[in-house]
Amino acid sequence: MSEFKSLLTKLIHEGEKEARIDGAVVMPIFQSSTYEYGGSGAYDDIRYLRLNNSPNHHLLAKKLSMLEKTESAVVTSSGMSAISTSLLTFLKPGDHVLFQNYIYGGTYGFITQDLPEHGIECSPIDASKPESWEQLLRKNTKVFYVESIANPLMVVGDLKAVTDFSKSHGIVSMIDNTFATPVNFNPAEIGFDIVLQSATKYLNGHSDIVAGAVCASKEIIEKITHRLNHLGGCLDTHACFLLNRGIKTLALRVDYQNQSAVKVAEALEGSKKIKKVNYPGLKSGESYSRAKELMNGFGGMLSFELDMEPKNIDSFLRNAKIPIFAPSLGGIESLIIQPSKTSHVGISEEERNQLGITDNLVRLSVGIEDTQELIDDLLTTLDKVS
Repeated sequence: MSEFKSLLTKLIHEGEKEARIDGAVVMPIFQSSTYEYGGSGAYDDIRYLRLNNSPNHHLLAKKLSMLEKTESAVVTSSGMSAISTSLLTFLKPGDHVLFQNYIYGGTYGFITQDLPEHGIECSPIDASKPESWEQLLRKNTKVFYVESIANPLMVVGDLKAVTDFSKSHGIVSMIDNTFATPVNFNPAEIGFDIVLQSATKYLNGHSDIVAGAVCASKEIIEKITHRLNHLGGCLDTHACFLLNRGIKTLALRVDYQNQSAVKVAEALEGSKKIKKVNYPGLKSGESYSRAKELMNGFGGMLSFELDMEPKNIDSFLRNAKIPIFAPSLGGIESLIIQPSKTSHVGISEEERNQLGITDNLVRLSVGIEDTQELIDDLLTTLDKVS
């Protein structure tokens, strides 16, 4: 139990050493790959950098478990490392996984292309239609995988139904909480077994490292850590240092991005050159009621479908002054992309079109620039494109 009450305070002080190291206010980087043997007797407890157990890793684990309100946590080398290791921990040849049909392209590819090569079957589901899940369930179904706000269409599925369904059938429920962030939503509170984060994004917030995180019960984290230690997905201690620094401002950044993204989404809805805006905070959207019930904020991610020729879409993306035409998300700067050519390029064109991830779809990660200036830039650039 933390001695601090407010999330703002916890983000600064949780996990920090009570006895400051030689008086240092900031936790230093422990640039050591190995440590003295402490008589542990267990492989995963040997003090060695690849096992993610330096003082920098321990600090992050405590802070991350506090953030996601779980018993334990482990930090990894990337978001995909966290995702793939967690799936491989609970799936073996002959098993079956249910997964949300539109999710991050890298995860989609791992589940639909890599897992089948190891004899693991998969079935896509519509996370908004619980009535359709039973018919896809099999005796060998072991995992149910979803995202809190699905990338890139920003759909919030019936997440409470996912945990109820999983528990009733003895399935491990996993959720990627990157887009919502633990500031807006804590999946463990509604029963998710494993909460995943691409810490590259909002947790770090400054577009300068790659990292991942897994938050769950102590028992589950022990299992995942053992698999992770064999796969070698360790995070460098300098990246640990930067991630800890970024987390301390998480609540301030996300609160501003929540407020800004709503205004940007509402402004874009009024443009004649946009067919549809996808954002869980729009009252006109299908996810609004679920997002409002579950979440404290709607996040800084939105996407929209442009009503123009491909050459004009490229012109819009390259001529906007504030959002940078670059992949990734969750940083202090606004970023804009076409998912079909970046985050979801690994999915076939036929599959993308079936999911609604067309070349006309644009994804925007709202940063912490002035909101009105960002809106003016986007609308002005749209008006200039014929």
